[in-house]
Amino acid sequence: MSDTLSMPRRGFLRHGLTGTTLKLMALVLMLLDHIHYFFEFTGAIPLWFSMAGRLSAPLFLFCTVEGFAHTHDRRRYFRRIWAISAGMGLLLFLMMYAGFPVRPDGFFPLNAIFMNFVILIPIWQGIDWVSEKRIGRGLTAIVLPLAWPFLFLLLYAAANATPAAWLLDSVLAALAYTVLPAWNLVTDGGGFYIMIGIALYLLRGRRNLQVGAFVVLTMVFHFVFPYVQLISTPDFHLSMMFTVAYEWLGVFAAIPMLLYNGRRGAGLKKLFYIFYPTHVYLLYAISWGVLVLVS
Repeated sequence: MSDTLSMPRRGFLRHGLTGTTLKLMALVLMLLDHIHYFFEFTGAIPLWFSMAGRLSAPLFLFCTVEGFAHTHDRRRYFRRIWAISAGMGLLLFLMMYAGFPVRPDGFFPLNAIFMNFVILIPIWQGIDWVSEKRIGRGLTAIVLPLAWPFLFLLLYAAANATPAAWLLDSVLAALAYTVLPAWNLVTDGGGFYIMIGIALYLLRGRRNLQVGAFVVLTMVFHFVFPYVQLISTPDFHLSMMFTVAYEWLGVFAAIPMLLYNGRRGAGLKKLFYIFYPTHVYLLYAISWGVLVLVS
């Protein structure tokens, strides 16, 4: 999902993994994860499909950092990602607020990784503007995407105090899922993912430090925090960190990140833009059919 073209790293990584290879790895892992996600109800899909899939989102994030940093047309890059995010966000809004089209068991896909990128790209651009001494524009680009959820909550509370509360609430929610994604509403990523994305961009070009920050943040957000929450439960056992709270397994994405050689590879950018929404709704439709057959 990038137009990246950067200089290869020196030494033994000259023949490491290209950007295209990383994205193909992420794509396959994502497919495994989503097969488990959509067909878990059958009891036939092993849990390791989902465990392996924990590496997918970090790899896509890493590739998007590289793609944005090196693309020749950042506006077009952003518009492409925004269009996919808005389209999927609209469907998600309809499922959540109108119940259409929702599977008979009440399940509907919450996949919305592109919303994270729509939030992150202005922040990354703002970081570059600040580094270029364009302070006002840069800080605006950084602060607005981060502050928008708080403004949304204020507007939402104000809307509830009006006679047209239902209509205004719906309009605000539609806005926050489509045109201006709010990170507090993103169920496929969200606040922690945004923070990791900012760290990866700030440290790009210093690979070891960049990946080290990714490892630390991932373990803090997805191992330490859940562990502190779970340890107080009566039936807690350390094995739950491998069977219930295993989001931290995404830390192993650090290995292919370190093996990235800085080369774009074959590109295949259209494949990645098309595959994500297509496979989500195709798997959803198939799972609906399977559910009907086994019911």
